[in-house]
Amino acid sequence: MKPDQEALLAKWSTTNKKEKPALAGSGMKGSYDSQGVDCPFVFRHNDQFYMMHVGFDGIGYQTALAVSDDLLEWRHEAVILPRLEGSDRWDRIGAAGSWILLASNDIREVPTLRKRDGRYWMIYHSYPGEGYEAGGAVMGLAWTTDESLRKWNRLEQPIFTYENGGDWEKEGLYKCCLLEHEGKYWMFYNAKGSNVWPWKEETGVATSIDLFQWERYDGNPIMPFEEGTFYSQFYSDPCIRYDGERWLNFAFGLDGTHAQGLLAVSEDLLHWVTLDKPLLPHGGTGDLDEIHAHKSSVVIWNGTLFHFYCACRPWREGDSTQVEVFEGQNEFRCIAVATNRSK
Repeated sequence: MKPDQEALLAKWSTTNKKEKPALAGSGMKGSYDSQGVDCPFVFRHNDQFYMMHVGFDGIGYQTALAVSDDLLEWRHEAVILPRLEGSDRWDRIGAAGSWILLASNDIREVPTLRKRDGRYWMIYHSYPGEGYEAGGAVMGLAWTTDESLRKWNRLEQPIFTYENGGDWEKEGLYKCCLLEHEGKYWMFYNAKGSNVWPWKEETGVATSIDLFQWERYDGNPIMPFEEGTFYSQFYSDPCIRYDGERWLNFAFGLDGTHAQGLLAVSEDLLHWVTLDKPLLPHGGTGDLDEIHAHKSSVVIWNGTLFHFYCACRPWREGDSTQVEVFEGQNEFRCIAVATNRSK
């Protein structure tokens, strides 16, 4: 049965975009977020909201937490996956937190963390070179028993790499989504098959019974790019939740110019229907998301849907940060929020 696309768009759209960032980089020299912030992951813990996110400083990503009482006003808490100066580890340059295992997949429930074997578990990705997403990233796993979520322990070796994957992922992995369903763990991730721009990115899945050993699905990529659509170059950064009837993926598509939030639906986590129109369109001239509106995290609180995302627009004088994503392309990258409230 084909989904009612207009009904789904109406139900999950968040047209009230806040004009100011929910979280912006500090711009302070030597800080983890001196050039921008990215990749929000929002959940509730210890009677407050947390936003795990990454900061970029020109060398690599580091992972941090911000906290909030109302999902609108955020304040910096701590860097939790810092750069490992003087180390020879594979993830020494940077570690970008992707997802922490949640207690429930249901979007109608406020996301909270789940312990496995008495520990909270985070998947992160790390790039091997210095610079903006330099080289092919691989996945690592970190854990903590610290209820403040400040002190994390990383496993010695990556848990998932691109070397043994298919052609579509042979040049590196990106951000992933981790969930538990029917007795096993599911990791949805995007990857690239070339390191020559403009490369393509697509999304696949792997499963595990223990979080450590992963098996790729033979039908990967399950969410491919499609020519002639707004995801003709990238189908990336999965964010998967369940609404009681179907699985929802709040991912993003790139058409070569703009990245925009998309919505896809599935009954079995393997076969997906992507809505024809963007769920979260990029903005107009001067808006925070003039270039891109992507990398989503969604939360329902007190009946309101909050859609957090990385917003990008051309850098301009007075911005707290700027990052050169490509040569000569300087952007202001921040974390924005849109809601389904009328005001």
